[in-house]
Amino acid sequence: MTTTTDQFADRLFQAALGTIEVLSVHIGDRLGWYRTLAAHGPAIPEELTARAGGHERYAREWLEQQAAYGILEVAADGRFVLPKGAAEVLTDEASLAYLAPLARMLAGAAVQMPALLDAYRSGDGVGWATFGADVRESQADMNRPWFEHALPGALAGVPALDAVLRRPGARIADIGCGAGWSSIALVRAYPDATVEGVDLDGPSIELAERNAAAAGLGGRVSFRRGDAALLGGGRYDAVFAFECLHDMSRPVDTLEAARHAIVPGGAVVIMDEAVGESFTAPADDTERLMYGFSLLICLPDGMSDRPSAATGTVMRPDTLRRYAREAGFRDVEVLPIEEFGFWRFYQLIP
Repeated sequence: MTTTTDQFADRLFQAALGTIEVLSVHIGDRLGWYRTLAAHGPAIPEELTARAGGHERYAREWLEQQAAYGILEVAADGRFVLPKGAAEVLTDEASLAYLAPLARMLAGAAVQMPALLDAYRSGDGVGWATFGADVRESQADMNRPWFEHALPGALAGVPALDAVLRRPGARIADIGCGAGWSSIALVRAYPDATVEGVDLDGPSIELAERNAAAAGLGGRVSFRRGDAALLGGGRYDAVFAFECLHDMSRPVDTLEAARHAIVPGGAVVIMDEAVGESFTAPADDTERLMYGFSLLICLPDGMSDRPSAATGTVMRPDTLRRYAREAGFRDVEVLPIEEFGFWRFYQLIP
């Protein structure tokens, strides 16, 4: 169907409203205003800033804007109310519906727009360290509830893989562990196992160590800065890479290291975005979101180190299959784990 000028103008206008909404969510999230409304109830600007801090005049504008956009409601007494459903999405860090970090991630990427434009012109990249704490921490916060509450059941639902992870004294490696929530979830789900997380990003490793210490897991989980080459040969019953392979400049090297790292009968599992088998246009919402992440974060990150496979977020199954075969695996199997956020699980067959 051909789009008219008026239709496309309206589309761009609606997109601008959505952009404003996302950035306003970022403001409310970072200032703690949503959490204060959720914890202490309805408020006028003076009450909100007395409880959470901030400037009353800005708070008034933000509260009115949030109500104008339908995020907040206005009570009969003039106080602003955060509805229960919105409160879960914006403040409940344990909920699978928690999406406030998505606003922080997009705002963090937007800050780097001058660097992104330079990269698009030159073919260079924008590395993970450049994006900084907003992008690093928002990804960890958004993935955390899925790792903590959905991952144990998902893995238990694949009997052959679950049996490997339940071997007495099983050793598990978590490549690209980020803030460590995947590693922590694995060691909690499999009490007889030990988990070692590795990541190239120093601040992520520091964050993972703090998170593990707060979880009180003792010596059962540990973290090291570096890439998959640190794993060595024949030491692990299972190697995981959660939502990180598409970011890597040299994914085949990582998969080859993972293949060498497992013991006979071990498992290599990749969790990555559940994009379509092939490119289609127009695409569904998941695919559109993944292209957005790729444009703003993942492809520039992957191209920040050379040589680079320049994969991007939209890593289709055939691309992973090609990488796996180049790394010495025979094939790739899609595991029967469904309705797990935006992700798909693959097991690589040695």
